[in-house]
Amino acid sequence: MGQQEKVSTSLAGAVSEDISASLAAVDAELDRRYPGDPGTRQPVHTVYVPGNLFDAGTIRSWGDQALAALDEHAPDAASFASVLGLSDDLAEDVYGRVRAKLEREPIEDLRVDFEDGYGGQDEEQDAARAARLISEAYAGGTAAPYMGIRMKCMEAAVRDRGIRTTDVFLTGLLENGGLPEGLVLTLPKVTYPEQVSAFVRLLEAFEKAHGLDDGRLGFEIQIETSQAILAADGTAAVARMIGAAEGRATGLHYGTFDYSACLGVSAAYQASDHPAADHAKAIMQVAAAGTGVRVSDGSTNVLPVGSAAHVHEAWRLHYGLTRRALARAYYQGWDMHPGHIPTRYAAVFAFYREGFETAAKRLSAYANHAGGDVMDEPATAKALSSYLLRGIDCGALDTAEVDALTGMTRADLARFAAPRRGDLTATAQ
Repeated sequence: MGQQEKVSTSLAGAVSEDISASLAAVDAELDRRYPGDPGTRQPVHTVYVPGNLFDAGTIRSWGDQALAALDEHAPDAASFASVLGLSDDLAEDVYGRVRAKLEREPIEDLRVDFEDGYGGQDEEQDAARAARLISEAYAGGTAAPYMGIRMKCMEAAVRDRGIRTTDVFLTGLLENGGLPEGLVLTLPKVTYPEQVSAFVRLLEAFEKAHGLDDGRLGFEIQIETSQAILAADGTAAVARMIGAAEGRATGLHYGTFDYSACLGVSAAYQASDHPAADHAKAIMQVAAAGTGVRVSDGSTNVLPVGSAAHVHEAWRLHYGLTRRALARAYYQGWDMHPGHIPTRYAAVFAFYREGFETAAKRLSAYANHAGGDVMDEPATAKALSSYLLRGIDCGALDTAEVDALTGMTRADLARFAAPRRGDLTATAQ
């Protein structure tokens, strides 16, 4: 070791103490508003099934229909790869993983819909039935990892109906075994933060009535109106909605068609890659960053049905939109038809398989201070580990192969993916 330098200071310790005291409120606000990602699994999609059509066989039926679509229109890896433009080195792996996923876990997140998609005559009976069937699915091991309902919104014309259906559904869950860990509620067509506050009051009242822990019930907010993005005073209303949720918001879901129509986009151009959609989702993404609230893309209404030519065209569209969303860090989207599921998983699996080796080696080099041809920082290490964890969760990557390339356990990856506040800054210094 060389000669140590003399270290001198000019300021008294009281200066640092005074500065810290002056920022105490800001420190507390940062911790409250920006706790970071929860570190839990995020589903790659959400499937909406009308409440009057949902039954005990829905999940398996969607998987079987998706497999049948592959059998008819892409019976082997080569034909599927040809349709989607998959590289030769990915074709067999992706195709095999897609078929295995459709057999094992065809739906990651299912919402029984009592809003736009609902066409039943007795909403209360259908909500009670949904509660019973979801409870039975979780008890029997046949549930999707996440399940719940989308009720009607908080606008005056349907408010009472939405409140009643929410009450019937949640009460039914408690009567049939309790609230499952994967329960998700989706509040649609939110225009003002006060509507979010009203839904919070509803959930608080339900928790109090049943002696549940405060905050047990969370919910997603659907962004389907222009006012949800830009309020009348020019502020980002969606950011205020996250605050109004008082820590209960779990996601922001972009509603492709309602939002597009709200802005006057003609039907032929209503799509998730329209500039208006990109603007809305960018605002949502920035508003949600660091809050623990996740952002979901919308859907395409072009269904892969009919002739082989049309199915292939619809598959290419859906695959392309999904890959586009993943590149923009929208790791979740909506799927409206069983025929969309093969291309959802193909896009997700290809995305993670393509970048797997590079991400694993970069993270390993960072963790071991080994250097390399890319100089990564702590924030990038967080992104790399999150990428690998997402790939494992959805089935694109195997734990063993990630362990082999990174030398890390899942717990190690989780520590890099969700550092405590201040760790990134401290490590970078």
